[in-house]
Amino acid sequence: RWLMCCLSAASMKSQAYFNKTGELPCHFTNSQNISLDELVVFWQDQDKLVLYELYRGKENPQNVHRKYKGRTSFDKDNWTLRLHNIQIKDKGLYQCFVHHKGPKGLVPMHQMNSDLSVLANFSQPEIMVTSNRTENSGIINLTCSSIQGYPEPKEMYFLVKTENSSTKYDTVMKKSQNNVTELYNVSISLSFSVPEASNVSIFCVLQLESMKLPSLPYNIGKAASQDYFFLRYHETERSDEAQCVNISKTASGDNSTTQF
Repeated sequence: RWLMCCLSAASMKSQAYFNKTGELPCHFTNSQNISLDELVVFWQDQDKLVLYELYRGKENPQNVHRKYKGRTSFDKDNWTLRLHNIQIKDKGLYQCFVHHKGPKGLVPMHQMNSDLSVLANFSQPEIMVTSNRTENSGIINLTCSSIQGYPEPKEMYFLVKTENSSTKYDTVMKKSQNNVTELYNVSISLSFSVPEASNVSIFCVLQLESMKLPSLPYNIGKAASQDYFFLRYHETERSDEAQCVNISKTASGDNSTTQF
């Protein structure tokens, strides 16, 4: 096992997606045009476990830890190690080392640090009605869920938009994390009192670190000739087809832009 502690190291951040391939650059310029036959190149993780070793131009799997065997490939053209089938547990600090194998032994030449973060895309939040409105009640119960994402979202909330207002409903986000994949499933619930004689669009918004992920809206309206409410998905740019539930008569929809 090769260890080195004495070179000042360049550092950069790297990002990869769950089950995809991540890149761990070395950025060795090789200005002296030294042959690979004279170099020892390897990567190790933050626990000093070796991912890959190139010993004098030939791969040396003997020093590679079993968790990385068969998961790496070295791009000699740009001095980058590719780590395949990325898992959440692969996040962390990685180091590339380059040594010159000369008459006096190994001479350190280059060190590069990569701080790898791993992302998994949450599914688009989906709103479901858990209990519909009854004749004597204007209340509907909604849940919204999004699954298999990482890292943990900052928050999740309902946004209720009427013709004249937009109201955010903060709710307690329930979350669970898979013990194996470390991916998160999240959900929220809302009991909502439907305004009479009004068209309402209800969104569910998942607040991630760098973006907001909205659901398709549930539209609630009151048909002029009916005395009950209908619920439907409203067709948006995010969907190819509108999915309808219990539609008897479509009221005029609100097509104004909703800001999240």
